[in-house]
Order: sequence, then structure tokens, then C-alpha cells
Amino acid sequence: MNDDVRRVVQRGLWFDEFETGVVYEHRPGRTITEADNVLFTTLTMNTQALHLDAAFADALPPFHQRLVNSMFTLSTLVGLSVAQLTQGTIVANLGFSDIAFPKPLFHGDTLYAETVVTDKRESKSRPGEGIVTLAHTGRNQHGDIVATAVRKTLVRKQAPA
Repeated sequence: MNDDVRRVVQRGLWFDEFETGVVYEHRPGRTITEADNVLFTTLTMNTQALHLDAAFADALPPFHQRLVNSMFTLSTLVGLSVAQLTQGTIVANLGFSDIAFPKPLFHGDTLYAETVVTDKRESKSRPGEGIVTLAHTGRNQHGDIVATAVRKTLVRKQAPA
């Protein structure tokens, strides 16, 4: 290994690097397949026919097709943000709130994520860490909002050099 070569390791942002009001766009998006939806739905023991039974879902207005499991949508929305925001710098998720799914996601749709940092403060009980509030928005390939969630995270501060 050449020690003279500058190396950059992918990581999330340290607490000090988060900026409130900034929109962080997470790319690439993730195209959701039937296999993704069925696997997640069965792994989590969700027997809802709207996710698993094509004949059942096809007969029901207004969508006439299976819907992507909303918990998979939420998990993927958060997951799309990890590499850019919290990879290796998060201590814990402290909670989720204001979760909504204004429009459904269907097999073959692509989910794109963006995050706005709405608040950050130093932890009062854990020196070297801070609490960052993230407002996540998921959009499909048409730009329609399909999911929103607010997430509070505990994030490490950068260690002094």
C-alpha cells in the first residue's frame, strides 16, 4: 500500500458538518421490484393481500394493482440517505415521527430521496455527540411525493485531529 497516496473513505457527516435548511439529494434512486415487495412483506409477516395477491388487488379500486408495502418504502427512503448522511457517524436513531404516505408506490417505480436538516443541537448528556433532526421526503420518478418522515438521530462529533 502506498502511504503517499491520498485516500478518501466514504462516510456520513459528522455532527459539525450538518447544516440546517440544506436539501441533501440522495442518488442514485432505487427502482422497486415485485421481488423486493414480496420478500420484504413475507419476511416481516405482513399478510396484507394488497401487497401479495395480484388478483385481489387488481379487483380493488382505485389502484387495481398491488401496492408496495409502506414499511418497505419507509425503510428504503431512510436507507437511501445513509451513505451521504450517517454512514459510520450515527450512534442511534432516536425516533421517527410525522410519517405519511400521500401516494402509493408500485412495482417498477423508482424511489428518490431527499433530506432537509431541520434542527441540530449538542447532546446534553453525551459529550462528543449531537442530536440531528432529519426531514426525509421520497418521490417517485414523476416527482410525486410518496413518503415523508421526520427522524431524530444521535450523531458523533468529529474527533479532534
